[in-house]
Amino acid sequence: MNVVIYARYSSHSQTEQSIEGQLHTCYEYARNNGHIVIGEYIDRAQSGTTDSRVEFQRMIADSDKHTFEGVLVYQLDRFARNRYDSAINKAKLKKNGVRVISARENISDDASGILVEGVLESMAEYYSAELSQKIHRGYGTHRTKMFI
Repeated sequence: MNVVIYARYSSHSQTEQSIEGQLHTCYEYARNNGHIVIGEYIDRAQSGTTDSRVEFQRMIADSDKHTFEGVLVYQLDRFARNRYDSAINKAKLKKNGVRVISARENISDDASGILVEGVLESMAEYYSAELSQKIHRGYGTHRTKMFI
């Protein structure tokens, strides 16, 4: 199966090593599973809570060309951290005969895989929401301390 790799990291505090690690794992997965990697799409310092990512959107558009059958990601949270965006974009890919494959998460193709994938997507969205709350609480605490 021809696949492309999609990799991203979300913040400026992360480095290129994050991308290198994702690519290494994805290439190893592809090699072990008989997939041929025909391209890479990489977004740097781009949140997965929105699908307004240049390379991500280019990948979705390129699926119309029918040159690949899979999008290989390190983990599903690299694809999206928003269940709504994930569902919409997976539907677009599916229409073009493309499926999303996680190199690190063992998700079966049967009915139980639907449940596992849903739980993983919900956990990714929860993680982002929880992190956002912690950051906002931290800013509030920091501001309060500054004025005391």
